[in-house]
Amino acid sequence: MRSSPTHVLPDVSAPPVEPGVPGEADVMAKAGRENFPVASRLLPAADRAHLLAIYGFARLVDDLGDEAPGDRGRLLDWLEAELDRVYAGGATHPLMARLAATVRARELPREPFLHLIQANRQDQTVARYRTYADLAAYCELSANPVGHLVLYVLRAATPARMRLSDSVCTGLQLVEHWQDVAEDLGRGRVYLPLEDMERFGCTEGDLAASRPSPAFRRLMAFEAGRARGLLDRGAPLARDLGGRAGFAVAAFVAGGRAALDAVDRAGFDVLGRRPRPSRPSGAWALLRTLAGSWRPWRGSG
Repeated sequence: MRSSPTHVLPDVSAPPVEPGVPGEADVMAKAGRENFPVASRLLPAADRAHLLAIYGFARLVDDLGDEAPGDRGRLLDWLEAELDRVYAGGATHPLMARLAATVRARELPREPFLHLIQANRQDQTVARYRTYADLAAYCELSANPVGHLVLYVLRAATPARMRLSDSVCTGLQLVEHWQDVAEDLGRGRVYLPLEDMERFGCTEGDLAASRPSPAFRRLMAFEAGRARGLLDRGAPLARDLGGRAGFAVAAFVAGGRAALDAVDRAGFDVLGRRPRPSRPSGAWALLRTLAGSWRPWRGSG
């Protein structure tokens, strides 16, 4: 049924109608600690508001898929139904009502949002990835759609830019996985490709140890190099976009590079702690990224 002109969106302070779904404040409280919202501060206020709406959705779907108690599959079904209401009108959760305004203002396609939900559904049933190709296909669902949505918000979505964005987003997703090996194992998940573990003689017992084995260090050095290569391939997106949008992309790339530098300095020990870059190292990574991004690009197009 269509709402009347006097229809009022749900009060943002009201609890979600679906049990187990976190409220808007709980979801958005995490924004200040994460790269995506922080880097978006570089953009104009209107763009930033839309990007925060996308962040709210991405954070909500991850919370439902990773942390929510009870039947996570049912909660993800609820979220997909809410997404249908975003496009049809009448979303009930405050975060989804906010997203509806962004969808209308920037004409965002539905498919990237569906892919993010699908990635979290996959997390409920797939706990290991046999090959890197399998893991990359997962990143196409779990990470790359966010980059596409950002480009749509910036009114800068082209096939060439989306390909560069995919390299950046997959690279950043891999960085996060490599930082969280122990945490993911605690959830019963291993994102390190099994073919790579076998190649370097690394077992799941090595992942569960408190200190890294030589095999684990060699494996992580290889995987860190793979993630760095993806970031390098996607970095020209910053130069292509230019301006504040390009600077924001450079900040994302630099954040990933700084995280990998920290892992390297820690001797690829991500089991006992999560290596974090210092502010000076992060600033240096940003300067290097900016210098490289604005250097004439000699790629093949």
